[in-house]
Amino acid sequence: MSMIDNDWLPVMEQEFKKPYYRELYQFVNREYQTNTVFPPAQEIFSAFHMTPFQEVKVVIIGQDPYHNVGQAHGLCFSVRPEVEIPPSLVNIYQELHDDLGCKIPNNGYLVKWANQGVFMLNTVLTVRAHLANSHKGHGWEQFTDAAIRALAAEDRPLVFILWGSPAQKKAEMITNPKHLLIRSPHPSPLSAYRGFFGSKPFSRTNEYLKQNGLEPIDWQIEDV
Repeated sequence: MSMIDNDWLPVMEQEFKKPYYRELYQFVNREYQTNTVFPPAQEIFSAFHMTPFQEVKVVIIGQDPYHNVGQAHGLCFSVRPEVEIPPSLVNIYQELHDDLGCKIPNNGYLVKWANQGVFMLNTVLTVRAHLANSHKGHGWEQFTDAAIRALAAEDRPLVFILWGSPAQKKAEMITNPKHLLIRSPHPSPLSAYRGFFGSKPFSRTNEYLKQNGLEPIDWQIEDV
């Protein structure tokens, strides 16, 4: 696993020293040696590398990485440019179009968001190929909860976008009234019609950022 080396390191370094993380590290190492695991090992911490702690403005919480070949690269909901856009991201793009009028792009590569301060965190950072949730319960949740708690403790306005019940359970950590919580059903085809469509998370986020003197996010993903 490539280490975190930006300003997330002092935030997270105590986690690396805890017994659960040592066990997690050994488990993940063993999995990479004996199975096909996603994302590639050097991209496990992509969300941390691409969005430094002090630059985070928006937090989007996913579950675990995509588990098919070539999809996952360390940002929740994002896939590499050459990969077919997954169904949940198709629905995210539809809501983005309906909310802000953004053109629906021909790819699902969301690095542009990460580079503007959108911290795109899965609660579990690795997965065995073709087995969703296969690395659940091995310690990643404790690690990513620590990251969410650190952001929630910041005394500056942040937006937390919580799609689906697992993400919404993180709301109990986010008590500072300076933060905006946007909650809705998950964009999955199984639940998007239950309230994700029409929830306007992107315009609400930008309105909140502007109200607090922050640069809004340019949500438009360009074609490749």
